Amino acid sequence: MKTPFAIVGCGRIGSRHAEHIDNFATLKAVCDIDPLKAKELGEKYQVPYFTDMDEMLTSIPDVEVVSICTPNGLHADHTVSTLRAGKNVVCEKPMALSVSDCWRMIGEAEKMDKHLFIVKQNRFNPPVQKLKSVIDQGILGKVYSMQLNCFWNRNPQYYQESDWKGSIALDGGILYTQFSHFIDLMYWFLGDVVKVSATAANYCHQGMIEFEDTLVASMEFASGALGTMNCTINSYKKNMEGSISIFAEKGTVKIGGQYLNVLEYQNIEDHVIEDIEAHRPANDYGYYQGSMSNHDSVIKNVIDVLHHGGQIATNGYEGMKTVEIIEKIYARVDQASRLSTATGIGNGVARQDNRSDG
Repeated sequence: MKTPFAIVGCGRIGSRHAEHIDNFATLKAVCDIDPLKAKELGEKYQVPYFTDMDEMLTSIPDVEVVSICTPNGLHADHTVSTLRAGKNVVCEKPMALSVSDCWRMIGEAEKMDKHLFIVKQNRFNPPVQKLKSVIDQGILGKVYSMQLNCFWNRNPQYYQESDWKGSIALDGGILYTQFSHFIDLMYWFLGDVVKVSATAANYCHQGMIEFEDTLVASMEFASGALGTMNCTINSYKKNMEGSISIFAEKGTVKIGGQYLNVLEYQNIEDHVIEDIEAHRPANDYGYYQGSMSNHDSVIKNVIDVLHHGGQIATNGYEGMKTVEIIEKIYARVDQASRLSTATGIGNGVARQDNRSDG
């Protein structure tokens, strides 16, 4: 018998989940507060559709897993309600918009003895997995520094077509919506961040978003390695680059392309990274593209954990660590100045603090 799933949130990413659930499991129901979106996705897969999540959970009792694909700021409440209904949860990125909400989700999963899966599909990118392997095996020796570049485009249409993207309350900022996958990989590769300095600005999206469109940060990891992050959604007309470069005792490696999908450079002592699988296309949403399309691996991991004794690819604690790092970065950007960028009053301000945030 295939694993029965339901979906809450029938937008673009909900549709992506539905596609892969239909391939590897069984979609039993969908839900969205917009009746047209719920009806469209439900009819496409010939399943019941709802506009009330609680009604769906009580009406379709044999659902084993629920994918939470709602706006960022609703992930915590929707996850907690679903766990309390006795269902396992697959929560889209970011896990939540605060560490406190993440702990609430983790606590509820433990209380109900249910699994909480966090979607971080870039961990499945073939060159990313190869780099993780050489780091973990010690092939690179001591890692000195990491450089993260994310140069994407999000135009006015992207925000105008959404009733939640661009808001502090439901979107949270570019580090949550566009770049949390990349921050997750920084943590996955090098561990905790203990010191941060950052500055942010809104150059091109005044009146459209309530936060920055450009952010630069420097950080120190608990290991002693240094890191830099340069993020923008102002790349002219289209996404340009998503890359991570590692500089270490015994080698230098860069994963690049637009979506961390290409091994662009390697020079490693007595080692060559090879046999990398062909990369997949990014999630294509018409006039813009998102991260790599690895949601099939996410759904297969859920099934493997629930029915074959597998290990969760990204658990709630790891999802929380991404949110924790984002909070540390935003805490170093003056919040009044960050908000003022939405109206063009200011261009952001640097905040530096050398205390440990451990």
